[in-house]
Amino acid sequence: MTIAIAGMHSEACEKRVRMALQSVAGLQVREVRLGSVVVDGDAEQEAAALKAIERAGYQPHIAA
Repeated sequence: MTIAIAGMHSEACEKRVRMALQSVAGLQVREVRLGSVVVDGDAEQEAAALKAIERAGYQPHIAA
């Protein structure tokens, strides 16, 4: 699943999002870049990923 993320502006943002996603058990983080991430997991893990990104201070949206 690709998640678009509003509010990321730097490598520090990428690191913060990566760390937030690492807290989601069983979620595989394939790629983190400015403005989006690509993750693999079941529906529950993907929902938890969205919440983790929000807690990190960013606005996630599922990319089409």
